[in-house]
Amino acid sequence: MVESDVRPSQGANLPLFWLVILCGLIISICMGLRQSLGLFMRPMTIDLGISAATFGFAIALQNIVWGLSQPFLGALADRYGPRPVLIGTAFTYAAGLVLMVFSRKMTGGLDIAGFLAGIGIAGTGFGVLIGTVSHAVPPEKRSKIVGAVAAAGSLGTIAIAPIGQWLIDDFGWKTAMIIFAALAGSLAFLALPIKGPSGPKFPAQATNAPASGAVMEALTHKGFLFMTLAFFACGFQLVFVATYLPSYLQMCGVAPGVAASALGLIGLCNAIGTYGFGLLGARYSQKHLLALIYLGRTACIGAFLTLPVSAGSTMVFASAMGLLWLGVIPLVSGIVSRVFGLERFNTLYGIVFLSHQVGSFCGAWMGGAVFDHFRNYDVAWGALISIGLLAFTLQWLMDERPPGKDLGLPSAVPA
Repeated sequence: MVESDVRPSQGANLPLFWLVILCGLIISICMGLRQSLGLFMRPMTIDLGISAATFGFAIALQNIVWGLSQPFLGALADRYGPRPVLIGTAFTYAAGLVLMVFSRKMTGGLDIAGFLAGIGIAGTGFGVLIGTVSHAVPPEKRSKIVGAVAAAGSLGTIAIAPIGQWLIDDFGWKTAMIIFAALAGSLAFLALPIKGPSGPKFPAQATNAPASGAVMEALTHKGFLFMTLAFFACGFQLVFVATYLPSYLQMCGVAPGVAASALGLIGLCNAIGTYGFGLLGARYSQKHLLALIYLGRTACIGAFLTLPVSAGSTMVFASAMGLLWLGVIPLVSGIVSRVFGLERFNTLYGIVFLSHQVGSFCGAWMGGAVFDHFRNYDVAWGALISIGLLAFTLQWLMDERPPGKDLGLPSAVPA
């Protein structure tokens, strides 16, 4: 299959405008809920009598399950279309959030809740929906449209984080979590119009190549491995900031409301930055833009730690990090679709994203463990800087030539 053979998807039975709106709205709610869970750490640890490490492990488990299930859910979406995957995982997401409220009543309840929420986020987040949109647009517009969807998906945090803080303060964390669960369940109804492509309906996308062959081809591609390893740092940095920034600010004497405002500001600037990187990715080297995002985040973290922590410096940090938060999405998806094509896009993107979620697992668990041991986050911040520099190096050196091109063989997908 060559990329030029891929036709715009008509299986969605939706005009492109409405497909983009629905996908952006689903991602927005999904990610807004996920990125606001750090607000629950303090009230849950006090009420349930658990440590920061215990809470951090539940978030870490959520992230690793998200990553592990992403390739499988992506393969299901490749074969059967996105709608059944979206509906099933939306209800799974809601069940996981509800279980957090009742986790004290069952052994391992918090970990089971994290497991279910991880599957829910994998199905209703970027992986499946970015693939749906990528199928629906021609190659020359893909980076721009995917950037628009990812940008729209950033807006949920702007509203959900402040609302979540208000609900926790006025009604308690349990009521807030139940409302979060209701929002997660509503994603199933938003997914009903999204039918999307399934293999037999799109002969232009069909090949005889099995999924295992596409996976093995990717895993023996040096550039794919470099990008996948660098994506580990993305998850490591972002989940730590989203989960532990509220606790860190409280330790520094910053008012609690500043953390919620900072998370909301990250969401706002993320929408701007993600769309901007989508536009840039259509004109400039996507691998170099990715590398500069990793370097920029690392520089922001270093500056934030060097300057005195205050409400003002926190807002500047949140703005800068927000601009660099999810600009990776249109760039990574663009590289995967350009180098390997779209037939197995969801599967291959899921593999790359698995690395991201392994990083998220390590970042979430490491943050809680470091705090419990040292009673501060200094070592954790240092780890974020070191791994960010490594990611920059790997991504800058990535070989983005399609498989076989370096051997002088005909390339399956034109660059």
